Amino acid sequence: MEIGHIIPHIEALIFASEKPLTSLEITDLVNQAFGFMEDKITLEQIESGLEGIIEKYSAEFYPFEVRFSGGGWQFLTKKDFHKTVAQLNGDKFLKRLSGAAMETLAIIAYKQPITKSEIESIRGVSADYSIQKLLEKELIVISGRNEELPGKPLVYSTSKSFMDYFGLNSPDDLPKIKEVLAEQVVEPTLIGQSVQVANGNEETITETLVAEEEEVEPANSVLLVSENGELVQEVVEEEEAPATEEEGPEPEGEEGSNDDESGQEEDGEEIN
Repeated sequence: MEIGHIIPHIEALIFASEKPLTSLEITDLVNQAFGFMEDKITLEQIESGLEGIIEKYSAEFYPFEVRFSGGGWQFLTKKDFHKTVAQLNGDKFLKRLSGAAMETLAIIAYKQPITKSEIESIRGVSADYSIQKLLEKELIVISGRNEELPGKPLVYSTSKSFMDYFGLNSPDDLPKIKEVLAEQVVEPTLIGQSVQVANGNEETITETLVAEEEEVEPANSVLLVSENGELVQEVVEEEEAPATEEEGPEPEGEEGSNDDESGQEEDGEEIN
C-alpha cells in the first residue's frame, strides 16, 4: 500500500486515541485493520507516514500539530492558542499547584523512585498533604515498595499524565540541575565601581564608597564619655596647613630668579 493511503489511517488513529500512541502500536493497529492484505505494513512505512503528517501540520494555518509527547504521538494545539483553549475550562484549567506541591513534585521527578520519608528529609517538613494532592491530580503514582528499608515503605514516581502535561517522554528529558542553577546564578557586584550605559557605550564610573563611609564615621573623630556616662562622638578639626605661595615677589635679600639656574623652584622651596 502506498504511503498516501496509509497517512489518513494514521491520522485517524492518533486523533481518536485517548492516550499517546507509539509508532509500533500504530503499525499493529493498521495491520489489524487491513488483515486481509498479504503484505503487512512495516514500521518504516508508518514512520515515513508520520514524517509527512508532521510536515503537513507544521504549516502556519493549522492551529494544532502532531508531536511525540508523553511517550507517543498525539495531536496538540500549538502554544500560540494556549490562552484561547484555556477558556474552555476557565479557572479550573488555569489553577496552579501550590508552592509546597511543586517542591514535592520536583523532588519526586528528579529522585524517583522515592519514599515519603526521603521527600520529607529533603524538604524538612511533612509531605503528606502535598503527596495526597499530587495523587489526586494523577501527577504521581505509587510505583511499589522499597524492600531494603524497614517497613518496606511505598515509593512514588511521576505518572504518564505528568509526562504528557509537561511534554516529556521520559525522566531523562527533564532539564539538568546544572542547567537550572546556571540560569539563577547571581552576578557578583563590583565594589567601588558601576557601569553606566550612554549612547550604547559602557562607561565605568568609580564610586568613592570608602569616602561615603568616612562621611558617616569620620576618620578624625574621637569617642568621649559625657558626664551622664553616655558615649559621644566628637569631630576634631584638623589644622589647615599654611598655603604655599605659587606666585609672588622674591624674598628680599635673596638673589636669583625663579628658574632652574637659581637653585629654586617656582614655589620658593629649595632643591636639595
